[in-house]
Amino acid sequence: MDTKIGALDVCKPASNEVGSLPNGTAMAIQNSVPSTVINSSEATLGRHLARRLVQIGVTDVFTVPGDFNLTLLDHLIAEPGLTNIGCCNELNAGYAADGYARSRGVGACVVTFTVGGLSVLNAIAGAYSENLPLICIVGGPNSNDYGTSRILHHTIGLPDFSQELRCFQTVTCYQAVVNNLEDAHESIDTAISTALKESKPVYISISCNLAGIPHPTFSREPVPFSLSPRLSNQWGLEAAVEAAAEFLNKAVKPVMVGGPKLRVAHAGDAFVELADASGYALAVMPSAKGLVPEHHPHFIGTYWGAVSTAFCAEIVESADAYLFAGPIFNDYSSVGYSLLLKKEKAIIVQPDRVTIANGPSFGCVLMKDFLRALAKKLNHNNTAHENYRRIFVPDGHPLKCAPREPLRVNVLFQHVQKMLSSETAVIAETGDSWFNCQKLRLPAGCGYEFQMQYGSIGWSVGATLGYAQAVPEKRVLAFIGDGSFQVHFIPFLILIKAKHIST
Repeated sequence: MDTKIGALDVCKPASNEVGSLPNGTAMAIQNSVPSTVINSSEATLGRHLARRLVQIGVTDVFTVPGDFNLTLLDHLIAEPGLTNIGCCNELNAGYAADGYARSRGVGACVVTFTVGGLSVLNAIAGAYSENLPLICIVGGPNSNDYGTSRILHHTIGLPDFSQELRCFQTVTCYQAVVNNLEDAHESIDTAISTALKESKPVYISISCNLAGIPHPTFSREPVPFSLSPRLSNQWGLEAAVEAAAEFLNKAVKPVMVGGPKLRVAHAGDAFVELADASGYALAVMPSAKGLVPEHHPHFIGTYWGAVSTAFCAEIVESADAYLFAGPIFNDYSSVGYSLLLKKEKAIIVQPDRVTIANGPSFGCVLMKDFLRALAKKLNHNNTAHENYRRIFVPDGHPLKCAPREPLRVNVLFQHVQKMLSSETAVIAETGDSWFNCQKLRLPAGCGYEFQMQYGSIGWSVGATLGYAQAVPEKRVLAFIGDGSFQVHFIPFLILIKAKHIST
């Protein structure tokens, strides 16, 4: 996944990954600059929020106007570095911010109080399940209405302003209700920095009458964030690497499998380094497609139990040791918990923990650090990949469709495969599109995104808008199936290049 922070090259962190914190150093989101004084009339909450979004790399914000957020939107639109992308409804605005965050590394949406907040909630839950930093901003009630028994429109008719907040508490890692200016600066900055550190959505509610009021706390240009680095416990790291190396070096035909948490652990490059050094056969879980380079010489396909890529399951399940990096074994990815894996053969590497078979577990060990250190300790062993090469049979080419013959799915995807390049990206909808797009072989640099954990039907429509807005140089192919898992596949392919849309 190619992500970056900051709209300018000078804003990029050293590792080119959102929220990535190089070991031993604090990371500034932007190069340090002198804090400049702002004209008192412009020192507003709205301007501060707009500048913060631009500073962390958000140059497009997905919005649905409503009377509770109109003043705030005026200030966001006035920011030269920020583009307002109006959406048809809040759910699609949330989906768009999700797609944007997958490419850019962080996304943002703005909706109105309760009727908008409850509508966008489903998209925020999906972003939470996928570990995406997403700033959900809600225009809230007038600060003078708090503490009264007034009933407001766009609510369910009760004098309770906390309903929306309570709903967001379970699908965001931080919630900020800004209904006074004294602590608004702290609340907003804490929320945004928490989203980056935790790689999860946050909720910010801003009273509708506060966005345009000047306040001394906003009198200077916001100082760039400096996020404290996450560090591995060095003793734990050394012990985990020693135990894992001993375990794997005894194996005859070990393999390695990438999982979806490679993204949140920022460990994709480290995973490839391990594959290069070890020579192991390299597979990917279905939920991690796009996070592991499929052009790698040792790549053997998608491991998905009984519905794996041809010959992949045979190699993985017959291995005498397997390393899973960032797996999620849910009912989807395990094909109803039917995977033929044995715990005593597995090393499970999570973003901050390593477990060796039935034996020891090591906490406070970052996946990225562990994989890089392990690569230096393993003996080269390509036995599993050689076994794969011996049994592999290339796919046959489907027959061409005759004139006026109904288009078959295998013929359609034969043409789609030829369209893929480093200048394209694929967005796959929940349902039949999942299974057909899994068969695509992604060339180097080709993006791929889908929502396997949450599986919200309709996600791909908004996510395509957000992803394409974040990387206008790519041609985005969105596959929108019927989502019913029925036999009949209803393909709907959308091609987006920059701001041109064709179907």
